[in-house]
Amino acid sequence: MIHTQRSLDPRLESLLEELAAFDTATLYEAAGQTGMVDPAIRPVWKGARLCGPALTVRCPAGDNLALHHAVTVAAPGEVLVASADNYLLAGAWGEVLTVAAQARGIAGLAIDGAIRDSEAIAQRGFPVFSRGLAIGACTKERYGELNLPLLFGGITVRPGDIVVGDADGIVILDRDRLEATLEYARQRRAREQKLMAQLQSGKSTLELLDLPRLPSPDGRKP
Repeated sequence: MIHTQRSLDPRLESLLEELAAFDTATLYEAAGQTGMVDPAIRPVWKGARLCGPALTVRCPAGDNLALHHAVTVAAPGEVLVASADNYLLAGAWGEVLTVAAQARGIAGLAIDGAIRDSEAIAQRGFPVFSRGLAIGACTKERYGELNLPLLFGGITVRPGDIVVGDADGIVILDRDRLEATLEYARQRRAREQKLMAQLQSGKSTLELLDLPRLPSPDGRKP
């Protein structure tokens, strides 16, 4: 099979650069509280961050041939978003694929499955998020699927959807609504900065957010 490497749209690259400055919680809120991936899928090493369009990968249980193909076709800046078919007894990704991915300029991996060689991956600084770790070996015999809609951590991910991951988790953003989500994120950040300045001046969250007060001893609301 002959693979031709693709490239990202320069305009999208500009949006991604701004997007990467936001935390996942802010982006989740800005997206209308949608796109939160199962929190059990966590960064493999402290400080790992993801931001890029998804190249989706479905691996049959215990086989990682599809990931080898995905590394070959991914555009620089893309994030591999993979499902291991609920199989957690084999590491579908390790140091060898990490070196190959870095050489291609791939922005990271998010896998609903297990990986291995976690310390080596951390030392190389390649962002990986996974559901678990396993030293078991994979076969390389079944093709799986690339660039089709994928159920990942309870969220449907389409090829090209935007993946953002940080210490708090992963959020999947609809690429078609990316500019609107960014604008909402800017507005939310501005509101929060104002709120925190008011809190530092002595006001309370109850006052600023108009939260319900505790009832008075006689049972009446204050």
